[in-house]
Amino acid sequence: MTMSSGIIEVDLLSRDVDSENHPDAVQFREVLESVAEEYRCRLTYFEVTEGTVSFSFDSDSLMADILKILQAAPDEQASGKQP
Repeated sequence: MTMSSGIIEVDLLSRDVDSENHPDAVQFREVLESVAEEYRCRLTYFEVTEGTVSFSFDSDSLMADILKILQAAPDEQASGKQP
């Protein structure tokens, strides 16, 4: 496990979700913390601004896996493949 300095930002929630305390944000944070537990790392950063979720883990491996998934998603949609 290594310290990761990057932050992932995803337009994920509706624009009216503008707080980490919003129920949708809380639910997504719980998902991220569950994933962190599986990877034996920690969620080190979490912020929500107008529906954009910013987060980071202290695992470069997990951050890389998430980036691969996010980068593959548009390609799969364009080709008609299901994730």
